[in-house]
Amino acid sequence: MTQPDIPTLTLADGKTIPQLGFGTFLVPPDDAERVTTEALAAGYRHIDTAAIYDNELDVGLAIAASGIPRDQLFVTTKLWNDSHKPDRARAAINASLERLGLDHVDLYLIHWPAPVKYGDSYIAAWDALQEFKREGLATSIGVSNFSPEHLDALRGETPVVNQVELHPSFTQVPLREEMTRRGIVIESWSPLGRGADLGNPAVAGIADATGHTPAQVVIRWHIQSGLVVIPKSVTPARIVENLRVFDFTLAPDQMAAIDALNRDARIGSDPSTAEF
Repeated sequence: MTQPDIPTLTLADGKTIPQLGFGTFLVPPDDAERVTTEALAAGYRHIDTAAIYDNELDVGLAIAASGIPRDQLFVTTKLWNDSHKPDRARAAINASLERLGLDHVDLYLIHWPAPVKYGDSYIAAWDALQEFKREGLATSIGVSNFSPEHLDALRGETPVVNQVELHPSFTQVPLREEMTRRGIVIESWSPLGRGADLGNPAVAGIADATGHTPAQVVIRWHIQSGLVVIPKSVTPARIVENLRVFDFTLAPDQMAAIDALNRDARIGSDPSTAEF
């Protein structure tokens, strides 16, 4: 299979991130090695996992078996909410690296600010992540599910990435504009709205007009919006399909039609009120 030419975005720290990656959220351990192997074989070079997904070991096995040089891979994992304290954060990143079979990750994220359950402990977690970066355990560091008020509380470096829920029904335009102002790249999780956006008549019409699938249209919308996007699938054909989005371009009116689908319809938890 021909290796796709996946564009990259330059982060504020000067590193680059592939704009399209493979997500492993809700991929059970029994499937994670297989689907990650298939994703790497299809041409993905950006893999996103997390400690709480319970599949880092299996993702790591697939990476090791792939034979792909480490410098050609971009691997992200995340610090879970109960490990914000610096000593626990250090134990957590070391455990993640051991499970992944790596000596560093390309991007390490605080998974949630979790202020309801853990107060402002995410501030100390961010201090710890900056140490991990200095030590070479993580090349770049960022956050996930952070609102501007959470970012305002951090000390030292500015995160280079904020990974948030974002899809056509929940376009997060004000947050995107604020992250652009701060020089923070937005990465979209649940980029297809867990499938809900794919049945929208506007998306279906654009899919027909372009000769692509609704999923490809929505992924292309993320790409052209300047976002990093990490679709997930456990189906081999869809893993390949989701990567085939670089042979067409959405016209301005098609982009605008998808932009107009926003209903502020959040699927996941609100970062400020989540109780986990």
